Amino acid sequence: MLLSRNNTIFANTITMTMRVLTVNTSECTGGAAVAARRLTEALNNNGIKARMLVAKKQTGALYVAQCGGGMRHKAAFLYERLVIWANNLFSRKNLFAVSTADAGMDITRTAEFKEADIIHLHWINQGMLSLKSIRKILSAGKPVVWTMHDMWECTAICHHAHTCGKYTTECRECPMLRFPGTKDLAYRTFIRKRDLLEGARINFVAVSGWLADRARSSALLHGQPVDTIPNSLPLSKFKPLDRKTSRTALGIAQKHVIAFGAARIDTPIKGFHFLKEALACLVKRHGYARTDVCLLLFGAIRDKSILDDMPVEYKHTGSVSDEDTLSKIYSAADTLVSSSLYETFGQTLIEAQACGCLPVSFDNSGQTDIIRHKKNGYLAKYQSTDDLAAGIDWCIKTDIRREELRNEVQRRFSESAVANRYIEIYNRLINDKA
Repeated sequence: MLLSRNNTIFANTITMTMRVLTVNTSECTGGAAVAARRLTEALNNNGIKARMLVAKKQTGALYVAQCGGGMRHKAAFLYERLVIWANNLFSRKNLFAVSTADAGMDITRTAEFKEADIIHLHWINQGMLSLKSIRKILSAGKPVVWTMHDMWECTAICHHAHTCGKYTTECRECPMLRFPGTKDLAYRTFIRKRDLLEGARINFVAVSGWLADRARSSALLHGQPVDTIPNSLPLSKFKPLDRKTSRTALGIAQKHVIAFGAARIDTPIKGFHFLKEALACLVKRHGYARTDVCLLLFGAIRDKSILDDMPVEYKHTGSVSDEDTLSKIYSAADTLVSSSLYETFGQTLIEAQACGCLPVSFDNSGQTDIIRHKKNGYLAKYQSTDDLAAGIDWCIKTDIRREELRNEVQRRFSESAVANRYIEIYNRLINDKA
């Protein structure tokens, strides 16, 4: 529908004065936090007055506010984990793979909420928001956008459904639980979520087409609008640097460098064992000398045994959050590997491309929105370590101009490109309400 001149002026006025509140559990920890923070910055850089509300404030950023005290969030977090632990008969298995939103904080009382025109939810689990507090947000009558960073919004309790398709009809007999049943914790949470969403109007946004497809097939989100918008990347903070200089700065002397990173490298879903087997294949079948290859790891590792019997040399930098160091890592590497079982998006992939580094990933989920096979990276057959090794070999040997990789990231994932797509949604929601 074409807008009249007056309507166009009205829409632009909304954009100029709009106040958006992004809500996320953490400010910096985890991929969703990074994405939410970058989006908030992008909105502020594109004419929106955006603030971020978190349970855990970690920097001095003026646009970030903390909701409640740290003890209140900790109490909500512990209570929810206790509920899950008790329902699993005191087993720690999958304790952090599921969430129930039994406890959380009431953000509707905050000045940030009261001032906002749009409420933009992100990853709100582990004590930030409960289903009860989400109901209060919906009852306040403000337009709500909810960006999905995993599958929790469209399932009962799990963040990734893996091969389970019960969320498409009704969650029960949950494989994530120690003793699944017809009226188990998943079923009870499913009913509570269904009651919450019935009659509600939320504009969901999935960060990849793969995740959007699952959201649309969910019984819980049936009838709710679902858009697909990728995460943004501040290209001014991720720059291609000289490869030799970057390797020297990181203390790397090997001929070939393969990067791998995650918030928690040893989390099973990250598939580190697939990478380890692929590296062994690289040495045995592709003729690489063990001492010529360096696996450059960045991220936390709790179980150090995963580094036992590594088939190549490796260097572990620990957790890295500053973009300058990340740019050095990507610039030093011949390729970045993602061997995850599932990725809703794949933030490290576009970070690597922005620095001129070719990524390799399995072809099973959100990564396929980013990588075009043998054009700007390599998509390996799902869980095939042989093909993963072939992808690493291809990335090391292929000759693609680094500027081409960066230009594609600029076009598809820049702050302005992503922010303007969200602004279109915000304007539509406010116009619909007006």
